[in-house]
Amino acid sequence: MTSSLRTGAVAVAALAAALALTACGSDDAGKDSGADPAASATPGGGDNGSGESAGSGATDAAALEGTWVGLTDAKNVTVSIAGGKVALVADQSVCQGDVKDMGGEPMLALKCTGGSSDRTMGAIDSVDGTKLVLSWDGGVKDTLTKADPGKLPSGMPALPDVADLPEVPAP
Repeated sequence: MTSSLRTGAVAVAALAAALALTACGSDDAGKDSGADPAASATPGGGDNGSGESAGSGATDAAALEGTWVGLTDAKNVTVSIAGGKVALVADQSVCQGDVKDMGGEPMLALKCTGGSSDRTMGAIDSVDGTKLVLSWDGGVKDTLTKADPGKLPSGMPALPDVADLPEVPAP
């Protein structure tokens, strides 16, 4: 029972963080979002409009912007990226960090609470505007779908019914 309550609380916190970051982002690539242009620019290649660069296979960091949700090993994973900043909630880990340019390829460099190290450095396998595939240095691979801004994601597990929660004793 406590595990379900804790998992529900983590899911709600992830959703709140994802919505907060999404609300701060901008869908208009022509406006300055305050991000460091060097961090979001992809050297070489040139963007072909799909979020993937032509020629070198490099990924444009701007294509990562937004909130991405999915299930990995039957557990919720939420990644929000806005202005070069990243927030991730997976299982019982909460991580934050930056999109870093690593030799012309953007990668996600995160620090996680509780000492988790499964998702501290993530490589972008692919991104196409609706689907993001990340491979993490801890061996985990996440396949995520882009969430609509301002809307709750569908297909996520429901929170427990209020009747299932234990009563809090009166002081």
